[in-house]
Amino acid sequence: MKYFQAILLSLIIFLSCAENKSEAEDNRYLPEIRSNRYNVAFLIMDGVYNTEFTAPYDIFQHTQYRKGIQAMNTFTVANTLKPITSFEGVRILPDFDYTKDSIPKIDILVVPSAEHHLDSDLKDSTMLKFVKKVDENALFMTSHCDGAFVLAKAGLLDNVASTTFPSDIGTYQKMFPKLEVKDSVLFVHDGKYITSAGGAKSFEAALYLCEHLYGKEIAQSLAGGLVIDWKLEEVPSFIRP
Repeated sequence: MKYFQAILLSLIIFLSCAENKSEAEDNRYLPEIRSNRYNVAFLIMDGVYNTEFTAPYDIFQHTQYRKGIQAMNTFTVANTLKPITSFEGVRILPDFDYTKDSIPKIDILVVPSAEHHLDSDLKDSTMLKFVKKVDENALFMTSHCDGAFVLAKAGLLDNVASTTFPSDIGTYQKMFPKLEVKDSVLFVHDGKYITSAGGAKSFEAALYLCEHLYGKEIAQSLAGGLVIDWKLEEVPSFIRP
């Protein structure tokens, strides 16, 4: 009798835990996705570098405080809903799991650099498939630092110019010998693809996209709000009309 009582108790605990887990997932806090805005998704994973994630996030999120423009909804996507740990140790809760969630249509995908973007991440077929799928309808595909390796591995940069982290240019050219690679620039814009050198210069690439979409005045306003001296004409870049 005690044996069956123990089994029954275990079953009750299991079902209770499963129910609580389901409720937690159903009641999770989701970002507000307002209509008539650009949907900007940040692809994050363990080992993501803080700056390449937070720099463009800061710029794009602040568009919501500018009047008279089509601002941006910003949210994160990952292959899990569990906390992502950045290279520097910051824990980030993803908004959406791209392997199973219904995700808002993505107008702009941001691929920040991550620790393993030169090796194991490039073998993640599920992640690469997701990037390719987003590319089909996205207005812009952007990367910072070694995030370019992900776009290149997905085959998206075959017919455009691109760049990456300065000290990884050689590795980038060796891994993808057919690409048109630009060196000594902070960002490259070719078609709908914007790739940047990354680091603190991720701010510049993000500001450039804002100037491209909203004009110089808005871009300077966004830069001023973050105490950045922004003058596009002074930023080393390659822009192919």
